[in-house]
Amino acid sequence: MTSEHSFRPTAEDARLLKLALPALGNLVAEPLFLLADSAIVGHLGTPQLAGLAAASALLATLTYLCVFLAYGTTASVGRRIGAGDLPGAVRQGVDGMWLGVILGVVLGLAGIVFAAPLVRLFGASPEAVPYGVTYLRIASIGQPAMLLVLASTGVLRGLQDIRTTLVVAATGATMNVVLNLVLVYPVGMGIAGSATGTVLTQYGMATAYAVVVYKAARKYEAPLRPDREGIKQAATASIPLLVRTILLRIALLAGTILAARYGTEALAAQQVAWSLWGFLGLVLDALAIAGQAWISQLLGASDVTGARRATRRTIEWGVVVGVVLALMVLATRQAFIPLFTDDQTVRNLLEDVLLLEALFLPVAAPVFVLDGILIGAGDGRFLAWAGIATTSAYLAAALGSYHLDQGLLGLWWALGVFMLARLIALAARIRTDRWIVTGAERGASGEGTDDATAAAEVAAVTQTP
Repeated sequence: MTSEHSFRPTAEDARLLKLALPALGNLVAEPLFLLADSAIVGHLGTPQLAGLAAASALLATLTYLCVFLAYGTTASVGRRIGAGDLPGAVRQGVDGMWLGVILGVVLGLAGIVFAAPLVRLFGASPEAVPYGVTYLRIASIGQPAMLLVLASTGVLRGLQDIRTTLVVAATGATMNVVLNLVLVYPVGMGIAGSATGTVLTQYGMATAYAVVVYKAARKYEAPLRPDREGIKQAATASIPLLVRTILLRIALLAGTILAARYGTEALAAQQVAWSLWGFLGLVLDALAIAGQAWISQLLGASDVTGARRATRRTIEWGVVVGVVLALMVLATRQAFIPLFTDDQTVRNLLEDVLLLEALFLPVAAPVFVLDGILIGAGDGRFLAWAGIATTSAYLAAALGSYHLDQGLLGLWWALGVFMLARLIALAARIRTDRWIVTGAERGASGEGTDDATAAAEVAAVTQTP
């Protein structure tokens, strides 16, 4: 093996870790909003907690689907930074932030108006519905701020200022706990206090980000007013990433629905195993985010050699981290499982499922990394078409497993098929030059991939023996 491909420390490693470690802290801080709300509201009573669960599930789904605001803005801002167009980078970021505010207003109004049917749709019992409606209506007021935070996070990632996002996220998480405690108990607002504290925190975070971007706009003389064409372009560029995200959500929901059909024990085991998978995914997401920010700037600077080198190094780190996480799951599963259940049937299921989880992590790790790199490259169309093909493969495997009555293990083997299909598609793409488009804007040089070409390339990959 040549030194080029060995895992010796390189100059790029420090830069990658400087991006990835704060990103990990940021990702870990964000779920603390829900955890804090659950811990505080849980002491009000079971109906209140159940109402919070239904409302939070809806809000979490909306946030998950709108994550394209962060991803798309990271890629567009990073490209312009790499090309040396600092005013253009800030302007692109501002367009993404205005898009977030507009979507937030629309979704917030929908949440207020349709709160009752939405809470029922997400499984709240009759006694929990009033609490869920109260929480959702107040929390919906914070949607413009929450989506502005997502878009602003993308701006700072594109600027490779991930440390600021970590500081804001950590401060916000602390502020959320304090406000919720005070408003729920001493003030006596109950579940409404929890929602109000979260909304105030969201607007505080949005204000902090807006100040940072405002200073950058003043410095580089970039306009702050809404630009209809810029917002339209930001929305259009985000559609493929939204499609990709929806497809991933479909895969998640399909696995949960099928697991539920195997009974309570299987669903309980699925919940624990999937929660662990999601937590470990945060580590891999941190590398993916680092890859997004890094690759977008290198391609913006037309440094193809550097982009290739950075891609290879990020993948190498992904594989190493994936193997380490797999070994950790294998070493700690005996201690981990009893923390969540006393049911021996569920424990037995988890024993087998976690073995598969450990087996799939080294495959999933480069998938996360490659996904992030292609997002950073602005290769959204290919990712959308690849998502259609690989999600179809997963659904076929999962439904086939269900009809053959393979149980929960069969569903996790289907997940392995999903990860392998994604790895094949993404690795095949990264070996070509089709994703490497240089300059301040993807497609500015007339290159890139249209929908028909992307679909044909995905078909060729998925039909490869």
